[in-house]
Amino acid sequence: MFNEERRFEQPIRWAMVGGGRGSQIGYIHRAAAARDNLFQLVAGAFDINPERCIDFGKNLGVDPSRCYSDYKVMFEEEAKREDGIEAVSIATPNKFHYEMCKAALEAGLHVICEKPLCFTVEEAEELKAIAESKNRVIGVTYGYTGYQMVHQARKMIENGDLGEIRIINMQFAHGWHSTEVEANDPGTKWRVSPEVSGPTYVLGDIGTHALYLAEVMVPDLEIKELMCTRQSFIESRTPLEDNAFVLMHFEGGAVGNLWASAVNAGAIHEQKIRVVGSKASIEWWDEHPNQLVYEVQGEPKRLLDRGHGYLYKDDPAVAADRIGCGHAEGLFESWANLYHRFALAMNATSKGETLDHLWFPGIKAGIDGVRFLEKCVESADNGAKWVDYK
Repeated sequence: MFNEERRFEQPIRWAMVGGGRGSQIGYIHRAAAARDNLFQLVAGAFDINPERCIDFGKNLGVDPSRCYSDYKVMFEEEAKREDGIEAVSIATPNKFHYEMCKAALEAGLHVICEKPLCFTVEEAEELKAIAESKNRVIGVTYGYTGYQMVHQARKMIENGDLGEIRIINMQFAHGWHSTEVEANDPGTKWRVSPEVSGPTYVLGDIGTHALYLAEVMVPDLEIKELMCTRQSFIESRTPLEDNAFVLMHFEGGAVGNLWASAVNAGAIHEQKIRVVGSKASIEWWDEHPNQLVYEVQGEPKRLLDRGHGYLYKDDPAVAADRIGCGHAEGLFESWANLYHRFALAMNATSKGETLDHLWFPGIKAGIDGVRFLEKCVESADNGAKWVDYK
């Protein structure tokens, strides 16, 4: 268990682009970064309106002189300071991610970015090359993968508890956009705009979360080919989808399916993953994140709970409890676990050290997500045909 444990002398001097007043995701980023005192918010480009930016920054305790309405100006001005920022989180709509990530990396900053990292694999590979040349870390906020029971599932699969993996069933299918809510909700409106959201809506907004859960749980998971069909049940969202189904063939013979939807009427979140092996199956649901269902063929169903001694606690990601067993941990703790690992990776990289066994969603996770979206669009736009993944 860890709680407020700092692993290095000074917190990382950190800024945000976006995430201003009224931003739910901005609040989550700040709460996660503050959990272990490994980041200190010292600057921000929270809003393109100067007055709003300064007012919001002051409420967060940021020096008004370090509240910028232009992120490029922030990078330039902070580079002149001995105490300038070392890392930045990007919490803006999708279309800005690539240019902001690129500018931050070229300014010598570590980057934490919302997904999708960008719109094309070519752009993602360029960001990877810049990060490597600058010796900087890119973290991607697949925020559900910090839960301990997700990593318990991975350890069980690694150790052969399920046998040979055969089927992976993934879904993230909520019902909050079953009507045209974007007419009165700016936070949804940009998500259904191709100019801002990119080539997908639910596949990029929530589908990649479900896919990355599978990638974390199942070691060496590689898609061989996929087929995608997508729908716009609210016609005004066309050409972007509010519902999609993806079938996948994996290297090694396993198969999988993914359902992403914003029109699953009556559902709150419905992000679930079920991994089926030759001996047993496991199922995890983000509405009950502290538990993992374990079903062995011919035996009673078992419900595994976070924090117990019977878990694979030799793995730091499984043992990363912040409060004892029986007390619920939630999304803030999952995100905090990611930020904790981002900080360790940034600190080690800045010192020229390596952390061979530190897991976190980095540039590879970002590239994988972008490639998945490209292939889904290619398949769907060609009559739901099977497409090679490589």
